[in-house]
Amino acid sequence: MIKKTGQPGYLQIADDLRQQIHGGSLAPGAALPSTAQLAETYDASLSVVKMAVGILRNEGLVVGQQGKGVFVRDDVAPGPSADLAGEVSELRTAVRDLSVRLARVESLLPESTERPASPS
Repeated sequence: MIKKTGQPGYLQIADDLRQQIHGGSLAPGAALPSTAQLAETYDASLSVVKMAVGILRNEGLVVGQQGKGVFVRDDVAPGPSADLAGEVSELRTAVRDLSVRLARVESLLPESTERPASPS
Protein backbone atom coordinates (compact mmCIF):
# COMPACT_ATOMS: atom_id res chain seq x y z
CA MET A 1 0.00 0.00 0.00
CA ILE A 2 1.37 3.37 -0.96
CA LYS A 3 1.57 5.80 1.94
CA LYS A 4 1.05 9.55 1.73
CA THR A 5 4.58 10.41 2.77
CA GLY A 6 5.52 12.83 0.05
CA GLN A 7 7.68 10.18 -1.60
CA PRO A 8 6.38 9.18 -5.04
CA GLY A 9 4.51 5.87 -5.09
CA TYR A 10 6.82 4.27 -7.63
CA LEU A 11 9.80 4.88 -5.32
CA GLN A 12 7.91 3.38 -2.37
CA ILE A 13 7.10 0.28 -4.41
CA ALA A 14 10.67 0.00 -5.71
CA ASP A 15 12.02 0.34 -2.14
CA ASP A 16 9.67 -2.38 -0.89
CA LEU A 17 10.48 -4.79 -3.71
CA ARG A 18 14.21 -4.06 -3.32
CA GLN A 19 13.98 -4.91 0.39
CA GLN A 20 12.15 -8.14 -0.44
CA ILE A 21 14.87 -9.07 -2.93
CA HIS A 22 17.76 -8.29 -0.59
CA GLY A 23 15.94 -9.75 2.38
CA GLY A 24 15.40 -13.04 0.58
CA SER A 25 11.60 -12.91 0.36
CA LEU A 26 12.04 -12.74 -3.40
CA ALA A 27 14.82 -15.26 -4.01
CA PRO A 28 17.19 -15.23 -6.99
CA GLY A 29 15.37 -16.61 -10.01
CA ALA A 30 11.94 -15.99 -8.47
CA ALA A 31 9.28 -14.36 -10.60
CA LEU A 32 7.86 -11.04 -9.47
CA PRO A 33 4.08 -10.97 -9.27
CA SER A 34 2.46 -9.68 -12.45
CA THR A 35 2.06 -5.96 -12.98
CA ALA A 36 -1.67 -6.31 -12.32
CA GLN A 37 -1.04 -8.22 -9.08
CA LEU A 38 1.49 -5.64 -7.89
CA ALA A 39 -0.93 -2.83 -8.78
CA GLU A 40 -3.59 -4.50 -6.65
CA THR A 41 -1.18 -5.24 -3.79
CA TYR A 42 0.08 -1.66 -3.63
CA ASP A 43 -3.24 -0.07 -4.62
CA ALA A 44 -1.46 1.74 -7.44
CA SER A 45 -1.91 2.22 -11.16
CA LEU A 46 -0.23 -0.05 -13.68
CA SER A 47 2.00 2.80 -14.85
CA VAL A 48 3.26 3.45 -11.31
CA VAL A 49 4.09 -0.25 -10.89
CA LYS A 50 5.85 -0.33 -14.27
CA MET A 51 7.99 2.65 -13.23
CA ALA A 52 8.96 0.88 -10.00
CA VAL A 53 9.92 -2.30 -11.84
CA GLY A 54 11.84 -0.18 -14.35
CA ILE A 55 13.95 1.21 -11.52
CA LEU A 56 14.78 -2.32 -10.37
CA ARG A 57 15.69 -3.24 -13.96
CA ASN A 58 18.01 -0.23 -14.19
CA GLU A 59 19.63 -1.25 -10.91
CA GLY A 60 20.21 -4.73 -12.33
CA LEU A 61 18.12 -6.47 -9.70
CA VAL A 62 15.52 -7.94 -12.06
CA VAL A 63 15.36 -9.01 -15.69
CA GLY A 64 12.36 -9.31 -17.96
CA GLN A 65 11.73 -12.27 -20.22
CA GLN A 66 9.37 -11.55 -23.09
CA GLY A 67 6.08 -13.35 -22.54
CA LYS A 68 7.22 -14.96 -19.28
CA GLY A 69 7.51 -12.17 -16.73
CA VAL A 70 10.06 -10.35 -14.63
CA PHE A 71 12.50 -12.33 -12.53
CA VAL A 72 14.99 -11.61 -9.76
CA ARG A 73 18.47 -11.96 -11.22
CA ASP A 74 20.25 -15.15 -10.29
CA ASP A 75 23.38 -13.32 -9.20
CA VAL A 76 21.58 -11.09 -6.68
CA ALA A 77 22.39 -12.22 -3.17
CA PRO A 78 21.21 -10.85 0.14
CA GLY A 79 23.92 -8.97 1.89
CA PRO A 80 25.22 -5.53 2.72
CA SER A 81 23.03 -4.01 0.01
CA ALA A 82 19.98 -4.90 2.09
CA ASP A 83 21.37 -2.84 4.94
CA LEU A 84 22.20 -0.01 2.58
CA ALA A 85 18.70 0.00 1.07
CA GLY A 86 17.22 0.06 4.55
CA GLU A 87 19.50 2.89 5.59
CA VAL A 88 18.62 4.90 2.49
CA SER A 89 14.93 4.39 3.23
CA GLU A 90 15.45 5.48 6.85
CA LEU A 91 17.42 8.54 5.73
CA ARG A 92 14.66 9.53 3.28
CA THR A 93 12.13 9.28 6.09
CA ALA A 94 14.32 11.30 8.45
CA VAL A 95 14.89 14.05 5.86
CA ARG A 96 11.17 14.19 5.10
CA ASP A 97 10.33 14.43 8.83
CA LEU A 98 12.93 17.15 9.34
CA SER A 99 11.54 19.09 6.38
CA VAL A 100 8.07 19.01 7.90
CA ARG A 101 9.40 20.11 11.29
CA LEU A 102 11.43 22.94 9.72
CA ALA A 103 8.38 24.15 7.79
CA ARG A 104 6.40 24.21 11.05
CA VAL A 105 9.11 26.21 12.83
CA GLU A 106 9.42 28.63 9.92
CA SER A 107 5.66 29.17 9.89
CA LEU A 108 5.83 30.29 13.53
CA LEU A 109 8.51 32.88 12.89
CA PRO A 110 7.43 36.45 12.18
CA GLU A 111 7.77 37.58 8.57
CA SER A 112 10.59 40.01 9.28
CA THR A 113 12.92 38.98 12.04
CA GLU A 114 15.85 41.14 12.90
CA ARG A 115 19.10 39.40 13.47
CA PRO A 116 21.06 40.45 16.52
CA ALA A 117 24.13 42.49 15.71
CA SER A 118 27.25 40.39 15.72
CA PRO A 119 29.75 41.24 18.46
CA SER A 120 32.73 43.23 17.18
